[in-house]
Amino acid sequence: MIKKINQHSLGIYLVILAMACVQSGTAIAKFLFPVLGPAGTVSLRLGIASLLLLVIFKVKIVGRNRFDYAWCLLYGLCLAGMNLSFYYAIKFIPMALGTTIEFTGPLALAIILSRKYQDFIWAGLAGLGIALITPWSNTNGIHLGGIALAALAGTFWVGYILCGKLVSQKMKSIDAVALGMGFAFLLVLPFGLNDGFVEKLNIKWLLLGVCVALLSSAIPFSLDMRAFKNLSSKTYSILMSLHPALAALSGFIFLGERLNLIQTLAVLSVIIASIGSAITSKK
Repeated sequence: MIKKINQHSLGIYLVILAMACVQSGTAIAKFLFPVLGPAGTVSLRLGIASLLLLVIFKVKIVGRNRFDYAWCLLYGLCLAGMNLSFYYAIKFIPMALGTTIEFTGPLALAIILSRKYQDFIWAGLAGLGIALITPWSNTNGIHLGGIALAALAGTFWVGYILCGKLVSQKMKSIDAVALGMGFAFLLVLPFGLNDGFVEKLNIKWLLLGVCVALLSSAIPFSLDMRAFKNLSSKTYSILMSLHPALAALSGFIFLGERLNLIQTLAVLSVIIASIGSAITSKK
């Protein structure tokens, strides 16, 4: 029993560490925006991360079934859209608010799939959070374009979840992630080239890009894979609800981004709605 409890606790710690890595990587990536631009930063991150996964896990690239490539392309499209729109969003709005708005995408999906009467409560709380963030709520002129881009990222996140579930049934998960991330890199590369990130790239920015790729992709992916063995889906979903809070903490530590009272209440509303949805959802 003690061993089981310890393993469960270890899984929780690993997921929290993975989320902290993701948000720290996102915050550090924002330092690259003035030099490489959001598209250049995404290109660098996805390129390095996909290369690491392909090499480390020795993923077969050529000679696969053509349907594998088709599914991974669709998966990569969702991944590319999610990353590109989110990085552009946090160029205009604080990271915590961008994460909160983006997070309403999978939250809405969870509520729709659950279809329990309590979900009206959680949907209302999430809606309240979004209403508090929007410019008409007098939150110091939050950029409307940034909000729209974060919402678009949330939409792509839903597609990423649904497509990822389908792809995982067709092929090995690590192969799908590695190939999908490779396709995502190829899809965002033209935008990165348009930002001129190759010409601006030097050793300093390349090393920072490696750091972002490790923190945002390689390390959290490995931690999650280890944690999945000891956590239920419900526990994992509840822990995922902490993403906006960790984004606020990372934004404050790395970028000095502060939220006012109304914005803080907005983030808390979405976190509570997500936790409530996870607790009351079907298995």
